[in-house]
Amino acid sequence: MKTKNEHWLKKSYQKATLETKLLVIDQILNGQISSNQASKKYDIPRTTISYWLRKYSTLLKQNTLPTNN
Repeated sequence: MKTKNEHWLKKSYQKATLETKLLVIDQILNGQISSNQASKKYDIPRTTISYWLRKYSTLLKQNTLPTNN
């Protein structure tokens, strides 16, 4: 049985690197994997992946994509 405090504990995630973010975005946009599958495979919340996709599309429109330099 869970105690009172255990019920409200949030799951913690590791901070994703830029390479991981770009890999996930690339796979989703190329149709290799869905957002749900990427979430499970890389242990990243779906809301975070949606945020990355929105941010990527904004950067793409502004033509200011990050580089690995």
